[in-house]
Amino acid sequence: MIDVRLLRADLEATKAALARKKVSPDEVERAAHLDARRRQLTAQADQLRARVKALSRQVGEARRAGEDATAEALSEESKRAGAELATLEQEAGAVEAQLRDALLRLPNLPAEEAPDGGSEEDNVVVRTVGYDPGRYGPHQRVPHWDIGAQLRILDLERGAKIAGSMFPLFRAQGATLARALCQLALDRNADAYTEVRPPTLVRSSVLEATGQLPKFADDAYHIERDDLWAIPTAEVPLTSMRAGEILAEEELPLRLMAYSPCYRREAGAAGRDTRGLLRVHEFDKVEILALCTRAQATSVHQEILGRAEAVIAELGLAYRVVEICAGDLGQSHARSFDIEVYSPGCDMWLEVSSVSWFSDYQARRASLRYRPTEGGAVRFCDTLNGSALAVPRVWAALVETYRQPDGSVALPECLGPYMRGNPSIRSGS
Repeated sequence: MIDVRLLRADLEATKAALARKKVSPDEVERAAHLDARRRQLTAQADQLRARVKALSRQVGEARRAGEDATAEALSEESKRAGAELATLEQEAGAVEAQLRDALLRLPNLPAEEAPDGGSEEDNVVVRTVGYDPGRYGPHQRVPHWDIGAQLRILDLERGAKIAGSMFPLFRAQGATLARALCQLALDRNADAYTEVRPPTLVRSSVLEATGQLPKFADDAYHIERDDLWAIPTAEVPLTSMRAGEILAEEELPLRLMAYSPCYRREAGAAGRDTRGLLRVHEFDKVEILALCTRAQATSVHQEILGRAEAVIAELGLAYRVVEICAGDLGQSHARSFDIEVYSPGCDMWLEVSSVSWFSDYQARRASLRYRPTEGGAVRFCDTLNGSALAVPRVWAALVETYRQPDGSVALPECLGPYMRGNPSIRSGS
């Protein structure tokens, strides 16, 4: 969440910053009003608490002096003050809860460097690599769902039979390819990132820490009996691994990576781009994440982007890097770059990685702090993450791009060690 002190120190600047994310000034002012009311109630409660304590002392002194009438009068006054204090504390608690909810719903401030804009139409293409629309033959203009069916490596009908629509079923070399892509991404980042295999079910507080709750509860799968949530990305458990701890500055940047299945209801999709693997409820992904100081954040952001970009480049896919404008940034994001691959069969640019800096927004929710080497007060970490590789759309673009005139799929050389020696996919039979 944002630092509540921003609402006190410069409310107008905070409203202006959040307006770039299309946040109503009324929402910001409501949070500021609740903060002011909470502080007012806290001050009144402190005064009453001191008054009750003083009266209690005076009652004791009066009784010891044998002044029973005075002691009784003071005791009655103390009871009235105590009852008033209880009412104040109850109101303060309610206002505190309202303030926390308001702060949890306010998005992060966009970075000054994030381009202005109101929607994805205003996102900025930073660079395009390997894209030549004239290089694709008719055999590559076949959508992956048709290729998958022809080669019997993708069975959407049986996936739907088992779990419902948008739950794909990979089979034979299609399943091997999905796993190979994940292993490639893990291997390419193992030089600097510690591998973790986190739980895929987490507590509500863990989803709250990364910004999915409370605002985006409808997009997540909730197991009500246990009050656990299926993770939408490994970012969620990785961020909370050190929640509530104080790290030493020497530990930063702390770099972690994880393979995990991911689950998303895609409640806001409304039937958009739901064919094949373009939008699915369950998929495999490798995530890379870092905790760092504010001074390290810019270089770490570029490092994660470079690593995600390098895997796509090694696969030989045409791609572009897009910087997200302020109005299209997510709830927790301060600055973000997407990597999109070109899918010749669908003739679309498909987002396959989002590489994001969250400043200290998530760290405040998760209480991720570090102790500076030079001493002084502990500080909140900055958090960053990116998809090293998300399977479905990369799988789709790959089988379309590498489809041969005879209908087979020639695999890029880097996947050879993970495909049991098969240089191509000819049939999943």
